[in-house]
Amino acid sequence: MPVAAPVLRPAQTGGGSSVPVHVAIIMDGNGRWAAARGLPRVAGHRAGAEAVTRTLRAAARRGVGYLTLYAFSSENWRRTPEEVTDLTSLLRYYLRHKVAELHRENVRIRFIGDLERFGRDLVDELRRAEHLTAANTGLTLQLALSYGGRGELALAARRLAEAVARGDLCADQIDEEALSGCLLTAGVPDPDVIVRTSGEHRLSNFLLWQGAYAELVFTDVLWPDFDEAQFEVVLRIYAGRERRFGARPGG
Repeated sequence: MPVAAPVLRPAQTGGGSSVPVHVAIIMDGNGRWAAARGLPRVAGHRAGAEAVTRTLRAAARRGVGYLTLYAFSSENWRRTPEEVTDLTSLLRYYLRHKVAELHRENVRIRFIGDLERFGRDLVDELRRAEHLTAANTGLTLQLALSYGGRGELALAARRLAEAVARGDLCADQIDEEALSGCLLTAGVPDPDVIVRTSGEHRLSNFLLWQGAYAELVFTDVLWPDFDEAQFEVVLRIYAGRERRFGARPGG
C-alpha cells in the first residue's frame, strides 16, 4: 500500500502551485512483481513499461512539466547478460512502436546517461526520438539510461577542468551554476519531488546533485502496479509539504 498522505494544506513551493513542475521516479519492483506471480523477470519489465505509459499520461493531465524516469542505472550492467538483453530489447521495441504516439501527444523526449554503452544502432534510435520530438511543447519525458549520479558529477568535473585548461574559464569562476550547466540535465529544472516505489528508501545514485532540495516520497507499491491513483497520492503528499529550501519557518 502507498504511504499515507498527511493532512493537506497549500504547498509552499515558491511558485504558489501545489502541482510539481518536475517529478522524478525510481521505478523499482519489476522483478518482485514477476516473482510473486511465478513469471520470468522480463514479464515484470513489460508490465513496468505499461506503468510508464499510465504515469506519463497522468502527469500530462495534471500539468506536470517534466517527468524523469530512472529506467536503467549504470549498475544495471552488472545484471545477467540475459536480463540486460531483455531490457535493451524492450527499450528498442518501445522506441520503434511508441515514439510516434508520444510525438502525436506533443511529448518531448530526452535521454540522459552513458548512452554509448548501448551501441551505435540503439544510440542512433535514441537520437532520432529526441530529434523527432525536440520542438514539442507538452510534457518533457526524460529517461535516465545507463545513468549514475556520481558518474554524472565526475563528467561535469571533467568538463569544467577542460574549460579551465582551454582558458575558457577561470578556476575561481566555478560555482554551483557553472557545475549545473555541465550536468546531463542542463536546462531542465531540478526535481520538486523524487518518488521511489517498492518499499526501498534510498536514492540509488539517482539525481544526486539535482535532488538536493527535492521532496522524497516512498511507497510500497511495486512499479508495475503504479497507476494514476498512485500518482495522485504522490501529488497529495507533495501538496502537503512545506518547502523551505533551508530557510527557517516564516522566512
